[in-house]
Amino acid sequence: MTFLQFKALHQRQQLAHLARHGQRLAERPDDGFDLTLYAVGGYYAETWQSRGETAVLFVHVFQKPAGLADYLRLVRLPAGL
Repeated sequence: MTFLQFKALHQRQQLAHLARHGQRLAERPDDGFDLTLYAVGGYYAETWQSRGETAVLFVHVFQKPAGLADYLRLVRLPAGL
């Protein structure tokens, strides 16, 4: 599924597609929210949930690697690499 096709889906369908085809990459907190990052084809999707809740409030979809910056700073490489 292309980036534009995914964006055109209803949020329920986006979440179903992520469950079936998304590669879960990382999680991070952000100002009272829990964010989860997925890779799907040639783009990324980020789900936003209120902290401690299970319902997804929205899905942010992006293609540019700059959107990964907030996740990259959380990566800790082992000493000596």
